[in-house]
Amino acid sequence: MNAKVQNDRLTALLARIRACRICVENPHKQPLPHEPRPVVVGSHRARILIAGQAPGTRVHASGLPFDDRSGDRLRDWLQVDRPTFYDPSRFAIVPMGFCFPGLDAKGSDLPPRKECAPAWRTSLMELMPQIELVLAIGQYAQAWHLGAERSHTLTETVHDWRRLMALARRPRVMPLPHPSWRNTGWLKKNLWFERDLLPVLREEIRRLLS
Repeated sequence: MNAKVQNDRLTALLARIRACRICVENPHKQPLPHEPRPVVVGSHRARILIAGQAPGTRVHASGLPFDDRSGDRLRDWLQVDRPTFYDPSRFAIVPMGFCFPGLDAKGSDLPPRKECAPAWRTSLMELMPQIELVLAIGQYAQAWHLGAERSHTLTETVHDWRRLMALARRPRVMPLPHPSWRNTGWLKKNLWFERDLLPVLREEIRRLLS
């Protein structure tokens, strides 16, 4: 497939995703309780893909991925500024669920909708063969992108990052916890994350952006 055809197909697929209403019109169980607003950034040039969980309330309102405090922390982890982060030639941003899934009884975000990934993810990844590194943020992204290679818990999976990054696969996958400020306690308990993983992650980001 030549570059123009690939780019045209990717553009068409992204348009279909942004118009998607599966979770309302043909839901897995209960329909989405509000109007869908898929949030996704595809790219035919970016070498890095950020695979998050699903948009939160602020992202649902703005339509801009990681437009919240979690995004601030993630950009700090990567040591990139907002213009770089939102440059689609630098980063593709493809969450496991494209729409804000709603809140549970405790006011926390529900898991990503189960309709999104089976409907769109394989086709989208196939049209971005230039991706070299996937940042798999959270257990849902790690389950999809690592499959049987992941460990039983998120902490074990992230702690196993060296082995996972060394696997003979393309794109390579770096597992990360969610950058939510609710995970501050996790970061304090797992000091190896900032000490050992982040320097390697930042060097990978610098290399792939150069």
